Amino acid sequence: MNRVADVAIAGAGLALASPLLAAAALAVRLEDGVPVLYRQTRVGRDGENFELLKLRTMVVDAEKLGAGLAVNVGDPRITKVGRILRRLSLDELPQLWNVVRGDMSIVGPRPTLRYQVDTYDERQRHRLDVKPGITGWAQVNGRARLPWSERIELDLWYVENRSALLDLKILLRTPLALFGGTYKGETGGWKPVG
Repeated sequence: MNRVADVAIAGAGLALASPLLAAAALAVRLEDGVPVLYRQTRVGRDGENFELLKLRTMVVDAEKLGAGLAVNVGDPRITKVGRILRRLSLDELPQLWNVVRGDMSIVGPRPTLRYQVDTYDERQRHRLDVKPGITGWAQVNGRARLPWSERIELDLWYVENRSALLDLKILLRTPLALFGGTYKGETGGWKPVG
């Protein structure tokens, strides 16, 4: 999607979702205090780092507990409010601000962590040729129920075949994909090479 469309959709999304976002933020704060937003360094277009925003769904400093950066089904670090936010993907709403800032696009491969990108081969690095997205081809074709290698292949297919029509198709299929689950074992579907 082009930048103008991204900003228009994200801006409208933020305006429309602001009451829901405020209610969700209040629920997070009432259950587990502050911070309400979770900030994490992710890798964007051309391998550049940016700060991804999400509503916090896990206990503070969750990365230092349990499975670390991985999230398991029934992970005890996820708060009660966090389970609801994750199930409905409401925790992703602050990423509309990432789109407005220009870090992300509405549609594109999901942004990943540096340690994952460091294992990409030369072909897989083409996943970074476009801005990461809030939703993408891999998300509407299985999300984290797919093995990591399949998600990368779907993302690469998107990068090679992207078009306004494909982006529209992804946007139309996204609401149905939201209810398909988000977890795949201990590593969220990601397995390091070697």
